[in-house]
Amino acid sequence: MTDEPPLSCEELLTTTRCVRRGLDLDRAVDPDLVKDCLRVALQAPNGNNRQNWRWILLTDPRIRADVAEVYRAAFHDRNAATLEPLAEVPEATRSVITDARALADRLHRVPVLVIPCIEVPDGRLPTGNQAGVWASLLPAAWNYALAARSRGLVTAWTAVHLDREREVADLLGLPPTVRQGALLPTAHPLRDTFRPGPRLPLEQVLHHDGWQGG
Repeated sequence: MTDEPPLSCEELLTTTRCVRRGLDLDRAVDPDLVKDCLRVALQAPNGNNRQNWRWILLTDPRIRADVAEVYRAAFHDRNAATLEPLAEVPEATRSVITDARALADRLHRVPVLVIPCIEVPDGRLPTGNQAGVWASLLPAAWNYALAARSRGLVTAWTAVHLDREREVADLLGLPPTVRQGALLPTAHPLRDTFRPGPRLPLEQVLHHDGWQGG
């Protein structure tokens, strides 16, 4: 992968996918390469430059297996209504759920798991709009995904485990003031090329000069 020509900025932004199935589960990932990606992540904007993000890097097989077990339980709880009568859901939804289930079933085998976290006072999230809190973490998490892609790795952005966030926090010994924002399984890809994902045309989602505009 590293012999490929560098991606253009636009290609990087449009072809960084959530890879659930195409993860190479048998090829080790150098933790130093992941740390390089995290250093790029730390250049993301964050509120008042407080940098109250924290990053959990999981490579130990036992710990990954413990987290994966909680993740699978959360996944099956969340999708119990659609997993059994799967043939009855629309094809596009069925494909996503099938891929998501494949990730859940094999999560313990993904060589690296990255959990972006943020420290908040007393561990309590605002009861109202939380955009300001997560704007100080999620751009950095996406920076990590982009940096990984540029270095020949792929990631899968997921947050299913947050349905059981406290269980994962207890497994990892996180203090009460640290809240998790996502889970980023990281691996080498099984294929070399990725295309832009299916998206609605801009005209269907753009409102110009107000909601009624356009």
